[in-house]
Amino acid sequence: MISKRCKYAIKAILYIARHQDQKRPIFSTEIAEKESIPKKFLEGILRDLRNHSILISQRGRNGGYTLHRPTSEINLIEIIRIMDGPIALQPCVSLKYYAPCEECISEKDCVIRKVFIQVRDTTLDIFKNATIERLTSDYGEGNTAE
Repeated sequence: MISKRCKYAIKAILYIARHQDQKRPIFSTEIAEKESIPKKFLEGILRDLRNHSILISQRGRNGGYTLHRPTSEINLIEIIRIMDGPIALQPCVSLKYYAPCEECISEKDCVIRKVFIQVRDTTLDIFKNATIERLTSDYGEGNTAE
């Protein structure tokens, strides 16, 4: 399960992506209001996304946030890892945050691990292909936030 922080990060990025045709940075207050995200909570999220080169921030009267890269180059796997860390169900199957299982005698013989590797690989494939470009093009009538 992804955290509320991660869900808000995705919502904020999607909001910025949907409004980038306006050729102006998007204020955090606008995102918070339109996406129903607590402003102080959002500011920390946006700062982390900026620090990981997902967003660019501009200060001042005409300041706000824009995407650092094209929407086709930002995917859910990157956002989830920034906000929540490992995606794998168990540390012994994590590609980025591997750690051996304390209760496992032999990883190579562990049937549960083999299943978790399949789950990890399928999940990573789905998240990797879920780019912001694709998600914004799939944006439909189900969401009224604008």
